[in-house]
Amino acid sequence: MKHLVHIALAASVMALAAPWAAMAEERILPVPSVTIYPGDTINESMLKDRAFPENYRYRTAVIESPRVLTGKMARRTLLPGEPIPMNAVDDPKLVTRGTQTQIVFEEGGLSIMGIGIPLQSGTLGETIQVKNVDSGRIITGRVQPDGRVRIGF
Repeated sequence: MKHLVHIALAASVMALAAPWAAMAEERILPVPSVTIYPGDTINESMLKDRAFPENYRYRTAVIESPRVLTGKMARRTLLPGEPIPMNAVDDPKLVTRGTQTQIVFEEGGLSIMGIGIPLQSGTLGETIQVKNVDSGRIITGRVQPDGRVRIGF
């Protein structure tokens, strides 16, 4: 009789643990809920969670947190329901190669502004080269939050 109680107790513990074991074997990843095209800025409404088996193999490293994706820019088309590779997103470009932007030199109380043509696209805080439209010289500057390029740091 004592043996039957142990068996019944073990069976009830297994029944309670089974759903938890099944959940432990899944991996929840953020995936697009809609098609996201290159250049689109990703926001939370474009994402949903999807469960994948723990042993599911991805072709490349994938992003595991939706917080990492919010505000990023898609580098290529992201399909609904598919995991998002790390190399498929990037910080948004505040400065675009070949598109005129304002350049600023500030030191002490002196501020000089001009127009430049970036020789490369840049994200916030990135150091890029810009061609000064007035002088034709190539200068180096850092991309600012407002899209200007600050020189003379």
